[in-house]
Amino acid sequence: MPNRREFYEVDVPIHDTANPTLRGLHVFTGEADSPTTALRRAHEVYDAAHTAGLEVPGKQPDSWGAAGLRPGWEMEWTAAKADRWHDPFSCTRSGLPL
Repeated sequence: MPNRREFYEVDVPIHDTANPTLRGLHVFTGEADSPTTALRRAHEVYDAAHTAGLEVPGKQPDSWGAAGLRPGWEMEWTAAKADRWHDPFSCTRSGLPL
């Protein structure tokens, strides 16, 4: 049976290396068959963009990409979390008013 691919979100905490009190979150999205694969792909896309000196590397063939990378900000990959992406504007999401 083939692996089922779903859309994932990878949230990576970031901080400014010049001023570590400035913190944020960088979000990667793309298709994967598990959170582990999603984390790996997000890291690979970041590494490729960072190595090439690109701020906007564009989408990869498997839908992964990164945009708006911040020079001087460091990714905290050990604290990254991956889960299926949930559209915050979806009308099928439970708990939203009708």
